[in-house]
Amino acid sequence: MIPNPWDPGSARALSQLGFKALATTSAGFAFSRGLPDTGLTLDQALAHAADIVDSADLPVSCDFQNAYADSPEQAALHVARCAATGVAGLSVEDAIGPKLYDFTLAVERIAAARQALTGTGVLLTARAECFLTRHPDPLNESIRRLRAYADAGADVLYAPGPRRREEIAAIVEAVHPKPVNVLMGWNDGLTVADLAALGARRISVGSSLARTAWTAFLKAATGIASEGSFAGFDGLKPFAEIDAMFR
Repeated sequence: MIPNPWDPGSARALSQLGFKALATTSAGFAFSRGLPDTGLTLDQALAHAADIVDSADLPVSCDFQNAYADSPEQAALHVARCAATGVAGLSVEDAIGPKLYDFTLAVERIAAARQALTGTGVLLTARAECFLTRHPDPLNESIRRLRAYADAGADVLYAPGPRRREEIAAIVEAVHPKPVNVLMGWNDGLTVADLAALGARRISVGSSLARTAWTAFLKAATGIASEGSFAGFDGLKPFAEIDAMFR
């Protein structure tokens, strides 16, 4: 179980809860900077990765979006820079915004990233964005791409978006024995134990913890602004309890 902090405070809090590794969330960090998920620059992403690495004494995987480059050559250069931040792993997506990269180009990008990471010990996660980009056949296209990414040298395979048990199980089976990361950004009743039984080797939550915080913040702030009510403060963690976490 690899949760996704969005700043040093959330990283330290998660490390104190006993998790064994963390992963950054590009969206969670972008929101904290007043930006959309696509609004981060390469330098901002690299500085953030280093910040999270320094904040918690745990392995950190970087949500490196599309490596902030289209060409395999430029992606490889950026991947090498990301590895130099001290991350234990990083993920590379095969889409830019709502558009998937051409299949051949997508495979070449993963192969270039693999080459850039040779000798670093940094784990490469290859992401197939078919579900999130609303491909007409997301399951089969995800499997096609993930198999190719495995052949290109990816260590971990990741197709964010499927919610049905049979879809998750199909992806795991199709790329076995490569480990699969599953995204859980919603509550459909599945537990960590359920996902493990389906064959998932890693679970992350993307921007969901950040959005949980934003949801509570906006509910409380909207109550003050529209109703003059402070009901959104009900059930808050005491100040002293949170303050003590960072002493």
